[in-house]
Amino acid sequence: MAFDSSIWVWIPLAIAIALALIGKKRAAFATLAVALLGAWFEARLSITGLLVTVLGFAIASQVPRNKGFKKYLALTVTIVWSLGMALHWLPGFSNLLVLDKVQTSPASIPFTMYLNLDKPLIFFALLLAFPGLLGKAKSVEWQSLVKPLLVLTSLLPIAVILGGLGVEVSLPNWWWLFLLNNLLLTCVAEEAIFRGFIQQEISKQLGWKTGLIVASILFGIAHLAGGWLLIAFATIAGACYGMAFYVTGRLWAAVLVHFMFNFIHLLFFTYPIAIR
Repeated sequence: MAFDSSIWVWIPLAIAIALALIGKKRAAFATLAVALLGAWFEARLSITGLLVTVLGFAIASQVPRNKGFKKYLALTVTIVWSLGMALHWLPGFSNLLVLDKVQTSPASIPFTMYLNLDKPLIFFALLLAFPGLLGKAKSVEWQSLVKPLLVLTSLLPIAVILGGLGVEVSLPNWWWLFLLNNLLLTCVAEEAIFRGFIQQEISKQLGWKTGLIVASILFGIAHLAGGWLLIAFATIAGACYGMAFYVTGRLWAAVLVHFMFNFIHLLFFTYPIAIR
């Protein structure tokens, strides 16, 4: 398995994300600066992309510093900026293709994976906009997690019954790359958006149940490209991730549950789906 020499850029990026998750924000942003400079040096980030990043961060940082119209204007721009980054619409970023139409087995459809540079930056922008993004630890009633985890565990076998997946035990030689990418780049960004931001902010205004439901539905809709069955499954899975966040009060718990679900999918079932 050969990689582009610029892959090292994602090492400080992953470290920066890990530091931010444990609350070391200054160290995280310092390490992120190294990653961004490295990305520019390796031509993975253009001057335009750097300006897009700095401008997005600057506007996001104004959300907690202002009130009224200025606050909501900064919030609106931050949301639009985050959407653009998530959908890879903003210019100046060259994400790295690391897996090109690989298969875990002949029964799985081909799978392509990029190491994204733009999408993970959403996490840092939301950290600036919402200082409480990571949540607040509280006394955990572990029994409250039993039902959501049982529901989550049942989703993959149900997908097999419905024909979307097949049972397949495999450990592809790129499993470690999937682990690092999915855990630190994909799951962190998605949980920051849907649980740290959407669920938490709506919960403050309308109660935790409404926050959980709205965030879960939006998470499902975000999987629209996969069809209605995937939307339904993603909505239910999102509710389980949301419960992990609500019960523990910590974003990292939702990230971990989200990642473990994806990793179990990779190890024991056709990935991403079965060939029909």
